[in-house]
Amino acid sequence: MMKTAPSFSIGTWLKQNRASLLVLLAAALLFAALRFSLREPPAPQIQAGDYAEYEKGTVVSVLSDSTFSDEASDGGFRGEQQLLVDVKSGQYAGKQLLVQNFVGPLYGVPVKEGDGVALIISTYSDGRIMATVFEYNRIPGLVIVLLLFFAVTLLVGRKTGAKSLLALVITVLCLFYILLPLLLRGAPTLPTVFLVCVYITVVSFVILGGTARKSLCAMLGTVAGTGIALLFALLAQALCRVDGLRISEVEPLLQLRQTGTPIGLRGLLVAGVVISALGAVMDVAMSISSALEEVHEANPELGFARLFRSGMNIGQDLVGTMTNTLILAFLGSSFTLILYLYSLGLSRYQLLPSAYLAIEVISGVSSSIGMILAIPLTAAVSALMLDRRKKA
Repeated sequence: MMKTAPSFSIGTWLKQNRASLLVLLAAALLFAALRFSLREPPAPQIQAGDYAEYEKGTVVSVLSDSTFSDEASDGGFRGEQQLLVDVKSGQYAGKQLLVQNFVGPLYGVPVKEGDGVALIISTYSDGRIMATVFEYNRIPGLVIVLLLFFAVTLLVGRKTGAKSLLALVITVLCLFYILLPLLLRGAPTLPTVFLVCVYITVVSFVILGGTARKSLCAMLGTVAGTGIALLFALLAQALCRVDGLRISEVEPLLQLRQTGTPIGLRGLLVAGVVISALGAVMDVAMSISSALEEVHEANPELGFARLFRSGMNIGQDLVGTMTNTLILAFLGSSFTLILYLYSLGLSRYQLLPSAYLAIEVISGVSSSIGMILAIPLTAAVSALMLDRRKKA
């Protein structure tokens, strides 16, 4: 006789997931409150005299083209194009403008009829209009790339994949709509970054695993590991006498601070370490917590010491690959600069004392330290909670 599948009841589901829903509701209310407090009134759109606007358009025809492939630039293009472009947005939408496209190896790309472009349209007080191509319009390509990523995640991960995508979306929203506005308003850099990471950790694990014991253990391990990465990075930057002011990209932010934006710059190095370590620490913490949950289910008689040892054995297998992942991620993000420095043949006393090398070492090593020490911390928390459950 065939067994019938149990019927789904919304009431039963709500009862089973009540704690998770309450946590997510509280998180949503906190997010909404913070976002509302950070909301700024729209700036008045006063356009007097000369001004420029960024709009999108479609190439109708290429009127002239002097671009060519430069072998000395590894096949990069040089030259200029004169285009007729149909403007698709802004005050000139529906009009066709004569547009110049300046192309070099490090900027711009040759375009053809039908291509989408982003335009800089300059309007002058005497009524003249001048338009140039700002960039090839990459938005459709980026959308396709993201849709393929979402599709692969859903096809392989199914329900868990959907949950992970939701957690990813919330992470991005937190970074762009909470963390960055707070920092630009002068919130202390390191406490703000750490608290936002804690928020992301809690929400992500509740979405992925609810309020089950393994999720709680993974949360605690992640927060502890991320905190250790923060503390170690502070120690490392103190030993090397380097901080966020020596990051190569900080100059525009320094100019912003000098014009009145109270952003904290010195903590940006450690803040970057904390954010970059978060994903790896979450991965390791959940792996350890989930594995120990399975070990306990298979043998409920195991005590704290045996469970902790099992967690450490599992974690040791993760150390090598995860450490390589973090270090290679940092090296890969700076690969072009590393290649350039190598080509210069710098002496050891020219390269090793440099702020650039110190920043890269601190970033990679601090994140790895946080991830590695999250293993015993998560194993200890999980073993303790499982052992207490057995004794209860």
